Amino acid sequence: MFSFIKDKNLYSIAERVFSGERLSFEDGLKLFESNDLTAIGILASYVNEKKNGDKVYFNVNVHITPTNICVGTCKFCAFRKNKGDEGAYELSIDRILDKMRNMNLSGVTEVHIVGGLHPEWGFDYYLEMVKRIKEEFPDVQIKAFTAEEIKYIANRGGKSIKDTLIALKEAGLTSMPGGGGEIFDKDIRKKLCPDKISGKEYLEIHKTAHRLGIKTNATMLFGHVETFAHRVNHLIRLREAQDETGGFQAFIPLAFHPVNTEIGGADYTTGVDEIKTLAVSRLMLDNFYHIKAYWIMLGEKISQMSLFYGVDDLDGTVVEEEITQAAGARAGEYMPKSRLIRLIKEAGKTPVERDSLYNIVRIY
Repeated sequence: MFSFIKDKNLYSIAERVFSGERLSFEDGLKLFESNDLTAIGILASYVNEKKNGDKVYFNVNVHITPTNICVGTCKFCAFRKNKGDEGAYELSIDRILDKMRNMNLSGVTEVHIVGGLHPEWGFDYYLEMVKRIKEEFPDVQIKAFTAEEIKYIANRGGKSIKDTLIALKEAGLTSMPGGGGEIFDKDIRKKLCPDKISGKEYLEIHKTAHRLGIKTNATMLFGHVETFAHRVNHLIRLREAQDETGGFQAFIPLAFHPVNTEIGGADYTTGVDEIKTLAVSRLMLDNFYHIKAYWIMLGEKISQMSLFYGVDDLDGTVVEEEITQAAGARAGEYMPKSRLIRLIKEAGKTPVERDSLYNIVRIY
């Protein structure tokens, strides 16, 4: 019946996939442990095509990173600086607006804002940033601040997470990125980012945003010190949160980049692991519509091939991504829209330009 499957451990999983049943923790582990990438890809493509047909989404976006000065101590981060360090910078709101004026924002639908936790910036700074960007660029949607940043902004203002999100939304926040998910397991987080919010806090902040009508993305940083079991547990906890609120739009597995980090012995992820992680994510996250291949981390070739393994989103044009570059990104930091369209069409898919909320801008 399943002649495309070489690994007999996948037979029962295939039966569940084709009957629309939810996969278990044990199923996820078997998928990660299997080397039958062709079979996993066929299963992931089947699930993706049921959800998205042959559409592959992208957007025209720019990244703004307000500062690399950060009070955090994440060992996987090659980006952060202390105030006064060589290469440390901080952008005033006027400078952020100047940068955006100097970019070619024709056709841009999203500005993506993520940065360090600046020791001197308060609640009002972040609120004013969002407000002034929205006032000057009313047609550009603002996707800003990870859950970690939201917690920091709330603490700086002595406010609750809910009140902070309400204020940011009223100022012009459209949605939130998914950064900071890393791996939810407590022991892994102690090794990677001991001072960061817990996995539970991450999920609670995102669920609070969802209840306020703020859509978010979710991430997982893989390829450092975690095991397959940690990855599967991470996916299941995201799936459970999505069952509660339905507010996650896309899941983005982020491939670890080792350069300039404090993770000893770690290396770049491999193509097989990257493709498999994307495909398994598609199979496990049955209540997520979109799985994104972040080409900044994966490179354009792996990202293009991932379209045959359950992926339906290639992120966007990006422009001026800095965080992954600091950790040794090999893919550059800008891709023209024409190139994204070519990558999608060569895979036999239909390119769909979207905005931050997956509203269709144009079908090519």
